[in-house]
Amino acid sequence: MASTKTSGFSLLELMITLSIALILAAVTFIGLRPMLNQSHVDSAYATTLMVLRNTRNLAITQSHEYYVNFNPIGFPAGTIQIQYQPPLVGGIAQPLQQVITYSIPQDISFAVQAGFPASTPDGFGCGLNAIDFESTACVPLNYVVFMPDGSARDNLGNYSNGLVYITRLNDSVFNSRAVTVWGTTGRVRGWRMTQQAGAWIWVQQ
Repeated sequence: MASTKTSGFSLLELMITLSIALILAAVTFIGLRPMLNQSHVDSAYATTLMVLRNTRNLAITQSHEYYVNFNPIGFPAGTIQIQYQPPLVGGIAQPLQQVITYSIPQDISFAVQAGFPASTPDGFGCGLNAIDFESTACVPLNYVVFMPDGSARDNLGNYSNGLVYITRLNDSVFNSRAVTVWGTTGRVRGWRMTQQAGAWIWVQQ
């Protein structure tokens, strides 16, 4: 009589194969995690830069005032809110109207980290606040108003230079980014961190 054999894998073989697969997956995840973290920082930076530049262009093309608010009250941290200022009606200012909101990745913050250079990008702000738009020295505002002429101001019409720091807390400051706005022209610049003679400095991207 011919003998019959069942084909397939034993339970031990399946467990060994599964263990190897899990180990490889864990090693891959650990290896890719820094790249994933950096991609989140880059995404938050790109969003912030895009929102400021697009809102300035909107103010110019539509000849209206537009507000960009960072971390506005009533919204989750990491929110950027765009508001439109309608024209006066009978000499009376009208309430701001929300246009749209944007969010940066949840593991990224508008924050200042220990290790940031004492000198700020473009020399704006006092280096103590993550969101630092100033029409008065060292009195930070969390918003900027783009005017029809392209300039950046506060809600009283004063020119307002400012900056926003973007970072992943408890991560290397090397991965941090910053965006600056020059009040007189509304020029928006992006910045990254690098080392020079052993010291961290901000350089324009």
